[in-house]
Amino acid sequence: MDIRKIKKLIELLEESGVSEIEIKEGEESVRIARHSSGDTAGGAGRAPTAVHYAAAPASAPAASPRPATGRGAPEEATAEGLAGEGEHMVTAPMVGTYYSAPSPGAKPYVEIGDEVVVGQVLCTIEAMKMMNQIECDVAGRVRAALVKNGEPVEFGQPLFIIE
Repeated sequence: MDIRKIKKLIELLEESGVSEIEIKEGEESVRIARHSSGDTAGGAGRAPTAVHYAAAPASAPAASPRPATGRGAPEEATAEGLAGEGEHMVTAPMVGTYYSAPSPGAKPYVEIGDEVVVGQVLCTIEAMKMMNQIECDVAGRVRAALVKNGEPVEFGQPLFIIE
């Protein structure tokens, strides 16, 4: 389904009082739902969410471990007390599968020690057969990568620490 059609559906949903719409086109379908104000504090102003369903499930990209580099392996840590003073934690905005590179065998988006800028892609999270690029929201240096390639992630799970 064309992204322009999906954007138009989102606009129509925002203009109307409808909270959810599902469209089927051949073997593909898209469901767009507006979050109700009871979902989160101040949720009434949130944008609708589009979920695209493919006709036949495609196989997920093969998980490939990140090759060892001279910069060291990802640091192991727990969710509590990860980011110290002056550090920022990047968390997963959705549930899905974490990928450190754009494709199997490709160079990772970022590695520990890399300098990053606002808007730079840090990783990809696959959710419902859609690949979602996760961008950095602060500039700094990657201190820790907290998830391994191919692992499932939960909403709000720490992914990176940026110093």
